[in-house]
Amino acid sequence: MPLSVAAPIDVRTRNQRIIDIRNLSESELDPLLQEQIIDWARELDWDFSKSAAMVRQLAEERMLSGAALMDGAELAGYGYTGLDDDKGLIADIFVRPGSHRGNSEAALFRVLLCALIAVPGVRRIESQLMLSEAASARALEGESHLRVFERLLMKLDANYALPSGRGATKSRLRIEPWNDRHLEAAAAAFWRAHIGHIDSEFNDHYRSVTGASRYLRNILQFAGSATFCRPASYLSFDMTGEVLGMSLSSFVACDVAHITEICVVPQAKRSGVGYELLRQSVAALRGAGAERISLTVTAANEEAIRFYTRFGFRESRRFYAYAWDK
Repeated sequence: MPLSVAAPIDVRTRNQRIIDIRNLSESELDPLLQEQIIDWARELDWDFSKSAAMVRQLAEERMLSGAALMDGAELAGYGYTGLDDDKGLIADIFVRPGSHRGNSEAALFRVLLCALIAVPGVRRIESQLMLSEAASARALEGESHLRVFERLLMKLDANYALPSGRGATKSRLRIEPWNDRHLEAAAAAFWRAHIGHIDSEFNDHYRSVTGASRYLRNILQFAGSATFCRPASYLSFDMTGEVLGMSLSSFVACDVAHITEICVVPQAKRSGVGYELLRQSVAALRGAGAERISLTVTAANEEAIRFYTRFGFRESRRFYAYAWDK
């Protein structure tokens, strides 16, 4: 995807400029990726090394599309994009700590956003940036009709004594480990669980059964920084065999797990199904060696935040998701 950038642009120091990332070799990008691995481990408790390896490979093959931030002669940041049919993705942005992160992040984001908007056929652009700063989000809000969503990373000590749940739920449902043969039924339940949900505003996979199926397959098959953990992922069924909900788990470091998704269909809410799914996933992750467990939730979803807080999760970091529609 061609990327046109104009330099210099409005960043805090005149020495900074933005260039096409394809002007950089893998070896030039590598020191920054090493810093990003350290930053993800420190700020998020995630192992970024697999994602860094993918970025290196794309850079080596000159297939990485995006922009790089130069601070004088030094590489200070980068961001890259992708296309998913008619949807553009700002996959990641990283600016070296201390390089005026807020303003520089926003500058990189604007360049990537404008490049994607200019691609023929792109109708929507999405992004979730785990290391994004509040200053960047404030600077970008309203930019080219961009919508900004504040999200929370919450963490749980895996040895935390879980509160008691609704035991009566067990008599009205069955919970089974994840099995791929239920994927399409799970996708239909996933879609029903997210009708009108705030998360469907920044992830359009949540808006249809087809999108949900594709999203679930991505979780199962494409590890990235997270490796799907089947023994700690569950489906719940009612007595007729209909899928009521699911909890999907992954490992994001050797001793850190992440609840990738947990949801229940509307008719099963407040029945204890969600609690039982989460309880079993946490117990299985603990047994698989997890010392810490995280999940993400949108700040506007106050009911979910209260639920996770009662469960023992505590806010660790705030980050931002973005959505643009043509």
